[in-house]
Amino acid sequence: MVTTLPYGSWPSPLTAELLATGGTQLGAPRLVGDAVWWTEGIATEGGRQAIVRTAGPVPRATAGGSADGDDPAPAETVTVLPAPYNARSRVHEYGGASWTVVPEPDSSTADDLGPLVVFVDFEDQRVHALREGEQARPLTPVGPEVEAAHGPSLRWADPTVVTLAGGDTEVWWICEDHTGGAEGPRTGEDGAPHIERYVVAVPLDGSAAEDPSALRRVTPSSRFVAHPRVSPDGSQIAWISWEHPLMPWDGTRLHLAPLMNGSAGEGEIIAGGEDVSVLQPEWLDDQRLMFLADSSGWWNPWVWSADGGARQLLELDQEFAGAMWALGSTWYQVLDPDRALVQHGRAATSLSVLRISTGELAPLDCPLTQIGTAQRREDGLLVLAGASPTRFAAIHVARLDLDGPAPALSPLTLLRSSRDDAPDPGLLPEAESIEVPLPGGGVVHAIVHRPRQEGFAGRDGELPPFIAQVHGGPTGHVSPVLSLPTAYYTSRGLGVVAVNYGGSTGYGRAYRDRLRGQWGVVDVQDTVAVMEHLVAEGIADGDRLAIEGGSAGGWTTLACLTRTDTFAAGVSSFGVAELEQFRLDTHDFESRYIDGLVGPYPERRDLYIDRAPLSHVDQLEVPVLLLQGDEDRIVPPSQSELFRDALAAKGIPHAYLLFEGEQHGFRRAETIVRAVEASLSFYGQVLGFSPACVPVLELERN
Repeated sequence: MVTTLPYGSWPSPLTAELLATGGTQLGAPRLVGDAVWWTEGIATEGGRQAIVRTAGPVPRATAGGSADGDDPAPAETVTVLPAPYNARSRVHEYGGASWTVVPEPDSSTADDLGPLVVFVDFEDQRVHALREGEQARPLTPVGPEVEAAHGPSLRWADPTVVTLAGGDTEVWWICEDHTGGAEGPRTGEDGAPHIERYVVAVPLDGSAAEDPSALRRVTPSSRFVAHPRVSPDGSQIAWISWEHPLMPWDGTRLHLAPLMNGSAGEGEIIAGGEDVSVLQPEWLDDQRLMFLADSSGWWNPWVWSADGGARQLLELDQEFAGAMWALGSTWYQVLDPDRALVQHGRAATSLSVLRISTGELAPLDCPLTQIGTAQRREDGLLVLAGASPTRFAAIHVARLDLDGPAPALSPLTLLRSSRDDAPDPGLLPEAESIEVPLPGGGVVHAIVHRPRQEGFAGRDGELPPFIAQVHGGPTGHVSPVLSLPTAYYTSRGLGVVAVNYGGSTGYGRAYRDRLRGQWGVVDVQDTVAVMEHLVAEGIADGDRLAIEGGSAGGWTTLACLTRTDTFAAGVSSFGVAELEQFRLDTHDFESRYIDGLVGPYPERRDLYIDRAPLSHVDQLEVPVLLLQGDEDRIVPPSQSELFRDALAAKGIPHAYLLFEGEQHGFRRAETIVRAVEASLSFYGQVLGFSPACVPVLELERN
């Protein structure tokens, strides 16, 4: 029997509490000995990121031994990093890889000691070391106080275990240094604080914890560095760098230098430039270096050798990489000197084995459409993280056989799901990828999730309200995967469409470059085009369209509300509202991002003012909900508060929720519950439906 109720008012067992506490944020799985290790974000512990491992070895029969699609109990785990430690880096404010395990030396006592874990703690940003069950000890010094740093002045990310030519093992980190070195804190020619980054060898004996001179710089200073890689014989180092105003998806340089006494000697730039993005160099052997570059218009694999220079391995209109927001991001693994396990695709991601000598791709039968880390051990055991339209984000294991006539991947076995309480499939939406033609040619990509809950339907003749979700970045991407926050809306009878507007990754450099100089124009036009398409196709109610987004998605949300009459309501989470103050207040990584998105300052100050949603509040006629963390260094609270004050001055219904202790993106369970329920109540009041069982959000007019 089907119950007919107005769209938006369907009762749903998917609660805000379920979104906040029922799931686990999983990251960075890796094989350590016979176990699998990864990180888990614990919302009930303030969003703390813990390091965990399987309680025992991953049995050979388990990897690929169960039927694909089974839903077994999660693996028994052990928490290696106890509270209150939080393995999270503040380099670039987005952080990235924050821990690793140092292999034990071959000795009779190695098993007794247990693996040595090194990690950076969020609170003090110092590198620490611990063995399971022991007290952590610091390895790096406390940075001198620097007011402009807004926190610790020395920060660390992306640890790399390195074996030097003499056989010694070290851990190298990327250091973000706000101290100014011997000259002390100062500003550069652009008036911004002087910040430099470089690769550093951190002693494992703890000597640098009190004596900074015990640290050894490995690479010269640059504004930004990433991907340090040492050749197998320990004689050479490769890394990438870039400078303001470029972002890593705009242009990077690939450096190669000899290693002399553990530091880079005079080297050369072997690939990349201001208009070519090079990512993830990896050594195939002592003479050849593989990397990813978008010279052809797509991030494709290349290889460099001393005698042959750089050559493209294959030219395919697919992406083999993505936007490097977090240090330590990788998209392939070298399996042997002639093979690599690669990720590639457009809207969705596939997994293949690439033959280096021929450029041939051997596709693997993998059901995941969004893949994070993938790592294969020599015995064939593969661990990978990913999701699909029918699977929540999870860590899986499988067998990758390379010995047959073609590489073969066994069925995946679920090791740890981000949701151990997966809801009934009848509550979950289906993801429909669409391409919407644009008036001037080309298309905009989007993913449609129609309202869906088995046993419920909307009233005859009624079309559902639809929410446009615009991703942050803006250089980013939304994949067609299962999302419980999306199901929270669709199971109640609301439609959701995720818009991969021009500027998004996944569709080649030309699509990314559509946003260059056009932020606040192309993203707005593309979002409106998608909504008009849904209305024209009879999918959405044109009078009940809403929009939401966070960070740069908040900017597009506010820009759509102030520059168009398409939407009846909008929710901005830590969104950018204006640009002049923002460029001074935001963090270093993105402080010159706007040069490419809008134009250089002060030369194009006119655009900074004209594009800002704050400049067009006089054209706004619909209610707005603003959500903000009070410790956000990427989009400070001042941005939301400027917009709040403008809404109040005009008497527009609005609400502003400021969450204590939250940064850029909400991690605490109580925050998530409040934000989710407030958004649903807000949409119900504005779009004309009565959501069940959520507190009423009070809107203000002044």
